[in-house]
Amino acid sequence: MTWKLWPAVFSLLLSPLLQAAPDTTLTVYSERKDHLIKPVFDAYTKKTGVKITFLTDSTATLMQRIQAEGKKSAADILLTVDAGNLWSAAKQGFFEPVTSATLEKNIPAHLRDPGNQWFGLSQRARTIVYNPAKVKPEEIKSYENLADPIFKKRLCLRSAKKVYNQSLVAMMIAEKGEERVEKIVKGWVQNLAAPVFQDDTAVIEAVAAGQCDVAVVNTYYYGRLLEKNPKLSAKLFWPGKDVGGVHVNVSGAGILKTAPHKAEAIKFLEWLSTPEAQGTFAEVNHEYPVNPAVAPSSFVQSWGKFDATLINMAKAGELQERAIKLMDRVGYN
Repeated sequence: MTWKLWPAVFSLLLSPLLQAAPDTTLTVYSERKDHLIKPVFDAYTKKTGVKITFLTDSTATLMQRIQAEGKKSAADILLTVDAGNLWSAAKQGFFEPVTSATLEKNIPAHLRDPGNQWFGLSQRARTIVYNPAKVKPEEIKSYENLADPIFKKRLCLRSAKKVYNQSLVAMMIAEKGEERVEKIVKGWVQNLAAPVFQDDTAVIEAVAAGQCDVAVVNTYYYGRLLEKNPKLSAKLFWPGKDVGGVHVNVSGAGILKTAPHKAEAIKFLEWLSTPEAQGTFAEVNHEYPVNPAVAPSSFVQSWGKFDATLINMAKAGELQERAIKLMDRVGYN
């Protein structure tokens, strides 16, 4: 062994994380945007010396690319948003099941695949937002009560074509049954104050402007707008545990079956689940950590606490097709 190799060998003995060859490079295909993942990737490289290259695009496009590349694919990890997307990738055979005591310890069971093919890395609450000048909090109880006549012509929603709403309805079906949920969603459609919007930001702005009084949104969109305008005329409402709690989703990842560096990819996912990485991964997008030992940022904490629905996130994918058909039947488009 030449003297040039000794620094690398010495570094391997310092920490369990430093077991990679000096030239190891992990490749991540990600639907999560560049500015939301690069800070975490850079931190891991600084800690371990493992370089991370990444490609960002829609999940559908990335899966098509992985399939086309086959065994020659450089991708080690698929990182995406929404449990429905993760479930779909697992269903199509993209992921390698992972046995990891660290991941099982750090990530609650309902936020990861029952077969450990994918793991949630940040929680995204999808809850109710309202205009405090037009709605009293006691008027609101749950997602279900947004279908009540009291909210006639007062509700705004994002398009049913977006996976976030498909997952919400799918999870509601898992909790309440399809027949009951169909009545709820039909009531939502009857209560719309305006045609559906194409993004959550526009929905919140419509609430703040008085175009509608209540809506359903992912909270990180609320955080982005509140950061720009602390006087935003919109507040969050958290459905209580007695009515099922708050719907959550995840941004998460899985190791690809064709991954060239499976062992290193597992170590990286394990690190992402630790307190060291969890705060940053969630905070950059005003999300919630999945690791119960890690608190949300002070900014996110200022919105209040909530009880999350504890149904396994895989249901968002398993019941997605039924949810889409249900929404189509009642005219939610």
